[in-house]
Amino acid sequence: MARRVFLHVGAPKTGSTYVQNVLWNNADALKSAGILLPGGSWAQDQAMTDLREVEWRDPRASWTWARLAEEIRKWDGDAIVSNEALGGATPAQAARGVAAFAPAEVHVIVSGRDLWRTFPSMWQQSVRARNKWSFTEFLTAVEQGRFETFWEMHTPNRMLRKWGDLVPAERRHLITVPGPGAPRDTLWHRFAGVTGIPDGVCDLEDPTANPSLGAAEIEVLRRVNAALGDRFPHRTPYQLVVQRHLVNAVLKNGRNDVRFGVGLDRAGWVAEMAEQQIAELRDYPCHVVGDLDELRPANMTETSSPDDLDDSRILATAIETIVGMLEHADALSRQPNADGIRALSLLKDRAAIRLRRTLKRVSSAKR
Repeated sequence: MARRVFLHVGAPKTGSTYVQNVLWNNADALKSAGILLPGGSWAQDQAMTDLREVEWRDPRASWTWARLAEEIRKWDGDAIVSNEALGGATPAQAARGVAAFAPAEVHVIVSGRDLWRTFPSMWQQSVRARNKWSFTEFLTAVEQGRFETFWEMHTPNRMLRKWGDLVPAERRHLITVPGPGAPRDTLWHRFAGVTGIPDGVCDLEDPTANPSLGAAEIEVLRRVNAALGDRFPHRTPYQLVVQRHLVNAVLKNGRNDVRFGVGLDRAGWVAEMAEQQIAELRDYPCHVVGDLDELRPANMTETSSPDDLDDSRILATAIETIVGMLEHADALSRQPNADGIRALSLLKDRAAIRLRRTLKRVSSAKR
């Protein structure tokens, strides 16, 4: 069995995509350094759905949590399992998840971000996962206690009590997300410090960034979700069609010039919730990487909401989106093997990263 297993269980919208992209883009280099990423990104996602027994698990999925543990059992170094949806496991599921890696030394990693930035990011992510509630409806549900899933999956104090209590205090790690203006690689270096990844092993360039949509673009998507009815159900069909051809190909490339946020009318409530979290975490025995003060919202300024946009702006963005989809359809029609071309493009990006890493090592060796 692996010597140590690092379980990165969330939360979503805390830079997890960036960290995971760096991990998977450098999987070979990490393996050479004695750190295994069992399966693959998709395999770890399948294993998560198996552990959580979610209703949307693909019955054809070949990767289970037991199979993931079996891969780790064959390894004699360290291993990393990273999936932000693990935070949604029940206490019993979390206990099974940790027990599967015995007798390895299991570490639990939770990342936390201030609520002022988390609320709009999480709502946007929910819309990009096919939800159709407005931003105001989402905030009201959270504020009135009608959406406990938010607190269970997006706050470090809840996730640490569920996952962290399963391991000794010295194996619980809370990584705080640095505030606006911090160097982009700060989060990675915090994660690498916990998992023991040496400097220089990973190329930190991320060719697959996941930018946020602007207020108008996400509102167009929300209204499309409402109009879809039963077409393109949650998860795979939606990801393959709407996420690929509308969000990734068109909306992400739109103007995205109107940012949005909670609004000053809820600033006091957000600040109060943040102070409660920080107080709980100060009393919770764990290894904090960063600073708990980074969970305190900063720069709470007045922001607009997608709900406040007038219909003329929504219409203009919808027309721009239709034009973008026509251009996208035209491009696809000129590429009969578009999926293959995208796959080759991704391989090209990863090959370039590996080449730069090799050249760096050669240059270092010469010095």
